[in-house]
Order: sequence, then C-alpha cells, then structure tokens
Amino acid sequence: MKWSYLLAVAIAGGIAWWMMQGDIVIGGRADASNAEPPPAERNASSSAELFAVRVQTFVARERYTDLEIRGRTEADAKVSVRTETGARVEKVLVTEGAQVNAGDVLCRLDGGARRAKVLQAKAKLAQAKLEFEANTKLSDKGFATQTKVATMKASLDAAQAEFEEAEIELDRVVITAPVSGTVQSPMVEIGEVLAQGDICATLVNVDPMLFIGQVSERDIGTLTIGDEARVETVVGDKATGRIRYIAPAADPETRTFRVEVTLANEDHRIRDGLTASARIPLPATRAHLITPGVLVLNDAGRLGVRGINEENRVIFLPVRILADTPDQGVWLQGLPEKVTIITVGQDYVVDGQEVRPVIETAEASQ
Repeated sequence: MKWSYLLAVAIAGGIAWWMMQGDIVIGGRADASNAEPPPAERNASSSAELFAVRVQTFVARERYTDLEIRGRTEADAKVSVRTETGARVEKVLVTEGAQVNAGDVLCRLDGGARRAKVLQAKAKLAQAKLEFEANTKLSDKGFATQTKVATMKASLDAAQAEFEEAEIELDRVVITAPVSGTVQSPMVEIGEVLAQGDICATLVNVDPMLFIGQVSERDIGTLTIGDEARVETVVGDKATGRIRYIAPAADPETRTFRVEVTLANEDHRIRDGLTASARIPLPATRAHLITPGVLVLNDAGRLGVRGINEENRVIFLPVRILADTPDQGVWLQGLPEKVTIITVGQDYVVDGQEVRPVIETAEASQ
C-alpha cells in the first residue's frame, strides 16, 4: 500500500476521533442553557400566550347635578299707561322712580268743555224725567195715551245714557295706575298736549321678578313646572324661585324652549334687564365616573370604552358623556350597572379578541 493512502486514512481517522470528543451544535440554538431561545421558539411561545391587559371593575353610582341656564331678568309687568281721550296735561302727580299702587292718579288732563257737557246732559236728563212723570200721571187719569208715555220713557233712557257717557268722558281726564309698580322714564310734562292713545307714564312691576332663559331640546325633558331654581345676576344678587312656565314649542331658529322662573323681589333689589344664570337641581341619575384616558373610538367613529366579558374577550361599549370634571374624571352613561373596563392596553386589542386580564387594585389605580 502506498504511503499516501496510509496518510489519508490516518488523517480521516483523527478528524473522526476529534469530532466524537466535542458537543453537537444544532443551528439556530444557543450554547448556554439560559440563553435567549431561537426566533422559532419565541414565535411559538408568543402565539400560545394571551395578550395581557390591565382591567378595573367600575360600579355605577348616584350622580347629583344641576342644569345651568343663561338668561336675563325681566319685570313681571311693564305697562304703558295711555290716555283714552285727547287733551292738554294739566297736572302730573308722580315723579320718575316713584312707587305707586293700583288706582293712584298719575296725571290729570284739562277737562275743558267736558264739564259743561256733563252739566248739559244732567239738565237734559232732569227735563226728560219730569216729562215722563207728568205723562205717566196724565195717562193714569186718561188724558194721555200709552204711546205718549212710551215716547217719554224712550227720551228719558236716551238722556240717562247721554249723561253717563258725558261723565265717563270727564273721568277719562284723570289717568290712574292700572297696576302697582315703579314709574319709569320718560314721563309727560305739564302743558303737553296728548292725543288719544298717547303714553302718560310707564309702570314697571318688579315684584315678582322673572328670570327668562332658553333650554336646549336635549335638556327640556328634565324640567317640570314648579321645579326650584337658584338665580344669580351678573351683579351678584341671588334669589330662589320656581319655574312657572315652560314653552310648549321650540323656537324654530334656535331649537330652544323658553323657560320662566318667578322670583320674590319685595325689596326691589333685583333690577329689570340684568344678565343672570339659573341653576336647577335635577333628579339623581346612575352613572359611571372614570378617567377619560380609557375612552376610545370604534371603527364606526362612535365613542365608547373597551371591556371584557365573562370569557375574557374584548367587547366595545358605547357611552354618552354627561359631564367632564377635571379633578375627578368624566361621568358616563350607557354602561351596565357593573362593568369591567380595560384601563391599559385598550388601544392594542380588537373586539372579540381573547386577552389575559390583570386586575388593577384600588391602591394601584391611585
């Protein structure tokens, strides 16, 4: 045998012996026992392990709130006292800002020929009465016919009506207050000539005072006649009243409803025409108070939260925001009485996905 063959066999045997003395290395695996597993094993284990999310259970609670309405104050009555006849102003008996009662005289017009017409009508009435009585006596004795008596009676009735009309016309020169209130500027001056229908004075009745506001169609269903309202004006005046009127139909332009609140104003402290706001306590409602960070939008763009059901599968729950309180969170309506909501990881899961919930304790949430 040639030397080269023997050398080749010796080298091959040495390599085989050396390989038998070492460890078997499999591609894609680490040498150390605690080393990172290969990608294939990592993918297999990650697909088998559920995605972990942090969850917290929320229970609905009573929520007490007020409905705030912006508006203005308005006098309960504002009456422009107008003349029923035309004449020159003879006397003004009140001043601007004076308090008057119903029936008080505001101003007096010149009676002029009206007094003479009353006297003339009175004399005519007396004459008609004498003629009627005389003809009645003659009729009883047979010297006058019944027709004559009836004619005299008609003349008497006409004279009586004419006298009463003259007295009414004379009374119209005295202009009185139809309601109690405060005399408002401007007022007539002495010597000014007023025509029929001109304004002698304007009266404003500020007790009771009204608060007038507009309520949106979304909130109008929460109000009823008689509800208590706390009103505060822009200058700081406060009063408590009750709703006396709710408009049956909305304003076609603003889609809001007119609401009137009656306020006691015996001291006339609240003035007419002030900007004001009213707070009306609403009945308690059940709602959830949570942090706004858990709110999400679904594929349809609807606002809600993601929670889990009894099978630990993700569900989407639509909600409606009632109020946003910066110090506490947001009040939500539309959730079940008790609900488990995903507080961390809600943006990385989809509806129907099974997850591994990690319960968030009250201490951890604080």
